[in-house]
Amino acid sequence: MTPGMLRAERLRSHRLTAPARTVLDAARHMLAVQAQEFWAGRWAIAARTTGAPTLRAVDRLFDRGTLIRAWTQRGTLHVLPAEDLAWVLAVTGERQLRLAAPRYRELGLDTDVLATVERVLCGALRGGNAMTRTELFTVLENAGIDPAGQRGLHAIQNLALRGILCQGPVVPRPGGASREQLFVLTDEHIRTPAAAPADPAAEMFVRFIVGHGPATAEDFAWWAGVTLGTARAAASVSDQRIHETTEGVFAARTHPRRSSRAASVLALGPFEEYYISYRDRTIACPPEHLAAVGPGKNGMVRPILLADGVVVGTWRHSTAVGRHTDDPVPELLTPGGASDAAIAAALDRYAAFITG
Repeated sequence: MTPGMLRAERLRSHRLTAPARTVLDAARHMLAVQAQEFWAGRWAIAARTTGAPTLRAVDRLFDRGTLIRAWTQRGTLHVLPAEDLAWVLAVTGERQLRLAAPRYRELGLDTDVLATVERVLCGALRGGNAMTRTELFTVLENAGIDPAGQRGLHAIQNLALRGILCQGPVVPRPGGASREQLFVLTDEHIRTPAAAPADPAAEMFVRFIVGHGPATAEDFAWWAGVTLGTARAAASVSDQRIHETTEGVFAARTHPRRSSRAASVLALGPFEEYYISYRDRTIACPPEHLAAVGPGKNGMVRPILLADGVVVGTWRHSTAVGRHTDDPVPELLTPGGASDAAIAAALDRYAAFITG
């Protein structure tokens, strides 16, 4: 498979050239999209949907408990369908907790302290209550646990990795794009969790291939944050939804239909799945531009401009109060890689989303 063919297949798997009917359909297809930049995670699934879904329309799915955000992979926040949270954490949660253990010790979050955290935060949230992170920190302070120095954040994350709480409803933000969510108890907020698959790791691998393939077990190990041994074992489980196209490369057996109206130039957000999900990112980005996209020294991966699946530039935009209506600003890395009109149209689609 040539790089051009691989890009075309991945664009379709990602539903960037074969958009889903609804935002929820797109989210289910992708399973999880990276979203420590909350606006970017929401744009990632909106960009994979027909029509022109707005930020408010996506936010309603969080308010209804249909979508949630949690630390499902690599210690990083992802957006995913609420129904899938429990079984995904069954694959990834324990390893994340082991990797976080040294940091917990540095912060003084031993077993007794974490038991107190669970007791007081669950008590505060029980009964359908929802709280901001600042409000949860106040609960911890009242229980004698100082949340400073990342102690509060790691205490909350510990409960999230154990599937006890997640981020659900969106906090309104007058005059700007919403940025914050309320924390809720998962057993109260998620009304219809999916039944646990017989082999959760194998199911996660299949869902990764369906939404990101063609890809390898090595790609899955990176994306899911699991060991290579776990990834290879998951890839070895036979499933009718995927097949091995060449040695070590897996793809879905059936593909969403490409849309003749899909744009060839796309403006996608930071930490975009199409770019970040693979060990080898040179399929999507010329090697000479990798440093400009990231991750850089600060760990950030910049928003990207794609032309036929190739990164031709980056862009920037502020979601600060009073500035989210400003025009996004493109920065071309490949002069002539896309027309000015096509780039403007791609950025206009994002602008309509973030201001809607």
